[in-house]
Amino acid sequence: MNHSIVTEFMILGLTRNPEIQGILFVVFLCIYLLAFLGNMLIVIVIIYNNTLHTPMYVLLLALAIVDIICTTTIIPKMLWIMLTSQKTISYRGCMSQLYFFTWSLGAEMVLFTAMAYDRYVAICFPLHYSTIMNRCMCVALLSIVMAIAVTNSWVHTGLILKLNFCGPNAIDHFFCEIPPLLALSCSPVRLNEVMVYVADIILAVGDFTLTCISYGFIIAAILAIRTAEGKKKAFSTCSSHLIVVSLYYSPVIYTYIRPASSYTFDKDKVVAVLYTLVTPTLNPIVYSFRNKEMQAGIRKVFASLKH
Repeated sequence: MNHSIVTEFMILGLTRNPEIQGILFVVFLCIYLLAFLGNMLIVIVIIYNNTLHTPMYVLLLALAIVDIICTTTIIPKMLWIMLTSQKTISYRGCMSQLYFFTWSLGAEMVLFTAMAYDRYVAICFPLHYSTIMNRCMCVALLSIVMAIAVTNSWVHTGLILKLNFCGPNAIDHFFCEIPPLLALSCSPVRLNEVMVYVADIILAVGDFTLTCISYGFIIAAILAIRTAEGKKKAFSTCSSHLIVVSLYYSPVIYTYIRPASSYTFDKDKVVAVLYTLVTPTLNPIVYSFRNKEMQAGIRKVFASLKH
């Protein structure tokens, strides 16, 4: 049973300085539009082009959808608060935001691992790629992603719903995230901290390790390529993927692996921007727009719009 007295929360946002807040509003609006439109373009291009209905692009499609959900769950509300100074969010609205954010967080981490495995099979076993990465395997990978994401979200949101919020209701963050909510609770949060720690080890550290192992095998296969041009191209792709993955996993691991008493919200807000906005903006550029097949698909979509 939920015995919370608090019926709404106050989201303090990134800063209380009105001058800086105006600049941040413009910056975050531009970045959000880039993230939203970039990922939406990927969704349209992959759905529209039958030639892109392959496992690699289906996983990219799933990643784009997850990024749209992640950014849209958080950023519009944050921009509204900056624009109007109406900082309140209802208890249900806060829990809904928490649920969809934790869902997208879990889904993105598992998707990165699935995409790394897909590239591992493509580069290390090119002759068997179509056999290994068939439709059943693709459906299985997406089912695993969904199952883990939903389980992760239900566990954390369910545990938050059991907490009592009977004191201060000011969330020192720009959205409803687990650490600032635990800091506001007047109930024991030890179980919540343990489950967050376990999820961080299994999902963040585990998936990051598997992703790095996959790219380790990929780099070993690349070294066997005879042409210098082939090595350069493959290394360029792998390095950009690993940079984006590291930008995502590092702040997530940093944020969730500590107890509630050690949170430093001013620093954590900046760190949270990396995995809520920066990475979803970079994903379309790194994973899709540099790809010749995607570029051809984009041209095809725009050509059809002209007609």
